[in-house]
Amino acid sequence: MAVMLVVASGPRYGLEIIRHLDDERDLTLPEGTIYPLLSRLTRDGILDAEWRATEPHPRKYYRLTAAGRRRLKEMCAEWRAFAGTMTKLIAEAGE
Repeated sequence: MAVMLVVASGPRYGLEIIRHLDDERDLTLPEGTIYPLLSRLTRDGILDAEWRATEPHPRKYYRLTAAGRRRLKEMCAEWRAFAGTMTKLIAEAGE
């Protein structure tokens, strides 16, 4: 979900996604995790990938597909419901 949220605003390449999550959000995803994940999301039709000729070398950029946007919307709704339930449980526990 975090990776999908990062690319929701526009195409990004793998290392850019890693840096954004780590630097901006304190979510560390090692390269050994992100690239297989990006491949799986692409294979599943959630992301599109395209090679771009950039300096100093070409990079593969990822963006959400229409199916990816629909799935992200569903996941955000599920997250909000889960977070709401947890907030209620925390309040009930007096925390």
